[in-house]
Amino acid sequence: MTQLKRSERAFALDRPFAIKATSAAVSMAVLAMASSVAYAQQAEPKKDEPQKLETLEITGIRKGIESAISVKKNSDSIVESISAEDIGKLPDNSIAESIARLPGVTAQRTAGRAQQISIRGMAPDFSTSLLNGREQVTTGDSRGVEFDQYPSELLAGVNIYKTPDGALVGQGLSGTIDMITVRPLNFAKRTVAAGYRQQQTGVGLNTPEGKGDRIAVSYIDQFADRTIGLAIGFARLKDSGAQTSRFDSWGDTEVDYQGAKVKVPNGFNSWLDKTAQTRQGAMGVLQFKPNKNFESVLDLYYSEFDKNKTSIGFQAPIPGSAGGYDKDGVLTNATISGGVASSGTATNFKGVVRNDTEATLDKLTSIGWNNKLNMGTWTATADLSTSRIKRTGGIFETTAGLPGNAATLDTISWTGFNGRNFADVQYRTGLNYSDPNVAKLTDVQGWGGGVNTPQAGYSKLPFVTDELDAIRLSGKRALGDGLFFSSLDVGVNYTDRSKVREYKEGRLVLSATDPYAAVVAPGAGIANPSGIPVMTWDPRGSVGSTYQIAAKLVRDIANKDWTVNEKVTTAYAKLDLDRELFGLPVRGNAGIQVVNTDQGSSAYNVDGGPCPNDVCAVTNIATGVKYTDVLPSTNLVFDLGNDSVLRFALARVMARPNMNDLRASTGFGVDATLGVLKGDAGNPKLKPFRANALDLSYEKYFGNKGYIGVAGFYKDLRTYIVKQNVVTDFTSLVTPNTPLPVGGKVLGLLNQPVNGSGGNIMGVELSASIPLSLISKSLDGFGVQASYSDTSSSISLPSSGFSVRDVGNSKISLPGLSKRVGSLTMYFEKWGFSARAAARYRSDFVGEVTNIFGDRELTYIKEETITDVQLGYEFQSGPAKGLSILLQANNITNEPYIRYKDTRDNVVETVKYGKTYLLGLNYKF
Repeated sequence: MTQLKRSERAFALDRPFAIKATSAAVSMAVLAMASSVAYAQQAEPKKDEPQKLETLEITGIRKGIESAISVKKNSDSIVESISAEDIGKLPDNSIAESIARLPGVTAQRTAGRAQQISIRGMAPDFSTSLLNGREQVTTGDSRGVEFDQYPSELLAGVNIYKTPDGALVGQGLSGTIDMITVRPLNFAKRTVAAGYRQQQTGVGLNTPEGKGDRIAVSYIDQFADRTIGLAIGFARLKDSGAQTSRFDSWGDTEVDYQGAKVKVPNGFNSWLDKTAQTRQGAMGVLQFKPNKNFESVLDLYYSEFDKNKTSIGFQAPIPGSAGGYDKDGVLTNATISGGVASSGTATNFKGVVRNDTEATLDKLTSIGWNNKLNMGTWTATADLSTSRIKRTGGIFETTAGLPGNAATLDTISWTGFNGRNFADVQYRTGLNYSDPNVAKLTDVQGWGGGVNTPQAGYSKLPFVTDELDAIRLSGKRALGDGLFFSSLDVGVNYTDRSKVREYKEGRLVLSATDPYAAVVAPGAGIANPSGIPVMTWDPRGSVGSTYQIAAKLVRDIANKDWTVNEKVTTAYAKLDLDRELFGLPVRGNAGIQVVNTDQGSSAYNVDGGPCPNDVCAVTNIATGVKYTDVLPSTNLVFDLGNDSVLRFALARVMARPNMNDLRASTGFGVDATLGVLKGDAGNPKLKPFRANALDLSYEKYFGNKGYIGVAGFYKDLRTYIVKQNVVTDFTSLVTPNTPLPVGGKVLGLLNQPVNGSGGNIMGVELSASIPLSLISKSLDGFGVQASYSDTSSSISLPSSGFSVRDVGNSKISLPGLSKRVGSLTMYFEKWGFSARAAARYRSDFVGEVTNIFGDRELTYIKEETITDVQLGYEFQSGPAKGLSILLQANNITNEPYIRYKDTRDNVVETVKYGKTYLLGLNYKF
């Protein structure tokens, strides 16, 4: 194996590289055979033979693959990499889809888009995300970045560090994702690239399809004798959105029928959703390098993501009232089989017609300024950065049906129920809910609390800001010959982060005097979300005319308003190694980080007193904690000869708690059963998840053209954060108006996140990238990339310690953990033609969704395989040289998103998003 000097390896890692990723597993026996054949073909030249230099320029798919392999090969850490085939040519809608094809990496879909990333079976909160080495803020209330915020066209590549080193600031517990933009002085000349793609979404759903387009432009140039470099990029995605259907079961329940208990459907939601989106992103890089001793780089990145969703739905509480207005229903005309009502009719039914809108606007700004000065023995670096995001939005829910005081109610009948097949049951109602004179705008079920607080709909205005400012000062120097270590890197990094979450909510009221008011919806239409036709209308702009908003601030809502602040100082030192150990050439590093954290939160306390008109009295509360972590790390790379390496890594790693768990919000009241104060809260004094990590990896390379690898990892997770009832003295939270239990006791229970016990997580990863020309010259142009991961964990968590949806089991597995993950990519590229088919697979896992209240919940999500296909042609000569044509199909099997309750056959929600077709042009000169 040809060894790069450390300076050359560092240069390689600073460049934007990538791997156009993979899925499913190729047999390691086949890969081993390919390895032996390729090695035989690549015999060492005789010493007296002159070695000829290759002058063939590698472009396209193979360029991206070889660049990514170069990063992986020359890194001192265990790294996975993605590189654009060319500037602006990552083919995916967002960088999340590209990342999800890497070994041991998975994505969870939201509205059909890959959005959140899990590394090695751990939830998104366990990794951190960087842009050009700088920590990024997030839009939600967690730490997991929503990667669909980042247009792939503006990124040159991504490096995923599965093992940390002492100088990697902002490292995660499961891994660190570093997104990279271009460096204009790395280009030999001016480069201009432009692309346009027309897309059609939701194909194959038998519902109205969506359409849109993508535009991307990049300009890179050098000035003043190549001392100044400039890169500018713009990308826009606009999609009108396809209409998708979504069925969400409420599970089952038992009712009395002829003196026995029988199982019946408990109810359901059925929806037609349509999401239109516009995402615009811009990137700018100004690079100044007047001489070999000084370099200054200014990075700017901006992204704006505007999403608008409309939902038409029907909600059916089958066995009885879901509110307080009506009596429970009675089961009639039932057919019973094995204690299950396979068919039947429920009386006292009131269906709820929903017409909702949701708008979200996310604005992300990241700025970084890096200055590097070579002062002879030392190279000093100063880096200033800021990352800021702002989320605004509005959620508007309306209900229609029979009013709360209706004298005559409806019936609902069903057939085909076997006790578990909730999505297959057929329903029929007695009334026509598509008639606007039947389904009127009104408070149908009394969900706001009844006649004193009527609710004909609901308004939510979420607001999130997240701001992080950072400064980093570091120095690096080479050490003298004869010393064990070759260089020293020391520095300090300081970050100041503040995240604010607010939720303004209110009931929609039709009349100030009549709680049962019912109004015919203006401009009503008809839709059919569940086989039951319903009335539709557009509620936008109806506040002030149809509705008034009555402010609502009860305990659960006050719990959503909080501020979390973090000030983190990281001092680090890293010693690089490049020598022989045990008779083998070895390189790597040993380092340490000392991380001091000062965290705190301010929020509201609600003490269980009276809440007239749904508005509770609140008091301010603030608290926090300081702590220090010491994080040692070691990375060693042994050169085994014949282009083979063995990697060993050992480290202490950590991940900070979820931001929502750190909130100071507290709410409590008198528990009549226990006779004590009881409530729920966040915990600003939480400590991080901490783990000891061990990694081994064997990799066999074929130059930079291909490789095969097998890796194993083990993480001993020392603690895991769960919710528990904690004995609490409420003295500091009690006011003169606080209701107290008999005897005035202030000692009670508070359900809040705590640092609980941990466990281990371990896994094996197989990966390969093989150009088939290594096997036979006749296969030149063909290639295969594949990976397979098998991960397990001893961690079993109490479901009572989390907010869950459709989880009845007392224990759940580690959130984000798919035991089996695979990817497979097959490609051909030659004579300007290119073709690529890629699939990614993950087995069942406990995922994270957002509920109707805007809070996160854990739920079971079924396995899925996403398959994409791409065809292209690039003109190699003539006046059209530089022009390429692209045809792409995503999710070609229309893979459904499926949630289930406890067991895989108990499906409660199924959504299909359809296929997406794209046709586009790229031009570069």
